Amino acid sequence: MSMEIRCIFPELRPMVGFAATGTIRAREPGHGDQTAPGARVAIWGHRPDLGETADILQKSGRLVCAVDADLGDRGQVDAACSELLEATRVAGIIRRGPAVDSPAADWDAVMAIHLDAAFFLAQRFARPMLERGAGKIINIASVLSFQGGFNVVGYAAAKHAIAGLTQALANEWAPKGVQVNAIAPGYIRTNLTRLAFEDPIRQKAILDRIPAGRWGSPSDLVGAAVFLASPASDYVNGHVLAVDGGWLSR
Repeated sequence: MSMEIRCIFPELRPMVGFAATGTIRAREPGHGDQTAPGARVAIWGHRPDLGETADILQKSGRLVCAVDADLGDRGQVDAACSELLEATRVAGIIRRGPAVDSPAADWDAVMAIHLDAAFFLAQRFARPMLERGAGKIINIASVLSFQGGFNVVGYAAAKHAIAGLTQALANEWAPKGVQVNAIAPGYIRTNLTRLAFEDPIRQKAILDRIPAGRWGSPSDLVGAAVFLASPASDYVNGHVLAVDGGWLSR
């Protein structure tokens, strides 16, 4: 597959990156508020509406690079990383079904996006950060980094691995000025949770467990992302910050 990078402001290097296939997307409520006006943003994905997402961000005052690349393709990941400096990675797929019947292809696809891409992106981006002695890497974990879930064995395994990866990288890179942390969203209204949200029984069961009394929206992740990307988190290393409305407290 081919890779394309379109920078609306090509003279600027992006500082924060989002993959358009995951939690933060133009179609989700509050998307326009995900980064402050003037922020330099790279969006990653391999989808037909990538340009539309970039245009929405650009019109709301963000400086955007759109990277049309397959995160499951290591060659494309490495090539795209050569154009970018720092990243917050948000990409996601999920394959549902009983573990005993889970096809190897589903397992491989989930691991390629949620775990392999996270490691190879972090590895590639970390090199210039380590050279200059400063940088922030924010992985996207999940409440299923702490739980097993049901009928999502590959996703749960990958998200547990993301928590371990975050800590392992933090142990190596914190002494060199690079903070590696993760955000663990709870039940956020996105395409990945659409089936659960549209099922009245499942939605009620989930809602009854959330102390905040509501599902989350992508805008609820903004504060955590800004904190972990800012100097305020310079002494925070290897932490998985749950943004879940209190889900894990029950």
